[in-house]
Amino acid sequence: MSTPFQQQITFLYAEKPEASWRFYEEVLGLHLAQDQGFCRIYAAAPGGRGFIGVCRARAPRASDNPRVEGGTVVTFVHQDVEGWYEKLKEKGVEVPAPPAYSATYRVTSFFFRDPAGYTLEVQRFERPDWPTPGK
Repeated sequence: MSTPFQQQITFLYAEKPEASWRFYEEVLGLHLAQDQGFCRIYAAAPGGRGFIGVCRARAPRASDNPRVEGGTVVTFVHQDVEGWYEKLKEKGVEVPAPPAYSATYRVTSFFFRDPAGYTLEVQRFERPDWPTPGK
């Protein structure tokens, strides 16, 4: 076994997934890898290694706080954080604050929410010890 896992999928659940599906397809431009009817799985990164699944929820979310048990933040890593910020603003996505540098984590990033209320982040690592994409 060369790596612990070959692929990774993060599943998100939405009471009204149609709005989320449009968001991930049309706003973020993710490629639809599989449509299972009640759940759509999108390629989140090239190479078929990372995916986001957006499924119809069976019950309302227990909390909007991503830092409680069961909460989540989905982070998309890209060198052009500022470009993504502008693109999302142009598409009408509410982004509470522009990209900012965190000295604690040595990243530049910004946060926003998808239509189901999940916290999303676009981030660039500002440190040489983060693996180069594709390696």
